[in-house]
Amino acid sequence: MTAAILDRLTKRAEDESRAGAAWQESGLLMTTRYGRPIEPRNFNRSWDARCAKARVPKITVHDGPRSCVTMLADLEVPPSVMMRILRHTNMKVTVEIYTEVSDEQVREALRKLGDDLD
Repeated sequence: MTAAILDRLTKRAEDESRAGAAWQESGLLMTTRYGRPIEPRNFNRSWDARCAKARVPKITVHDGPRSCVTMLADLEVPPSVMMRILRHTNMKVTVEIYTEVSDEQVREALRKLGDDLD
């Protein structure tokens, strides 16, 4: 187990102890201070505030995986491998939602097409 997960488990146990009878077991690692799942809009609001406080560009939680898949596509990694790396169960999600086509990929595809037509 990583140090980050162990730290989170410790924090979760502290939250559970403080919440007492108000704790609602969800079986999740990341929860509210009462054990409930974190609502996406609350996470986004907290994330945006942390980005602003750190004075870093605001990114979405999907930007990391999207960047990863786009780089893997540039490396010509097969979509089925990308899907496994991101732990997606649907290749359509990986390919259509997360993969962004870079300008370099477009140029290379057009170059290959031109070579084939010669």
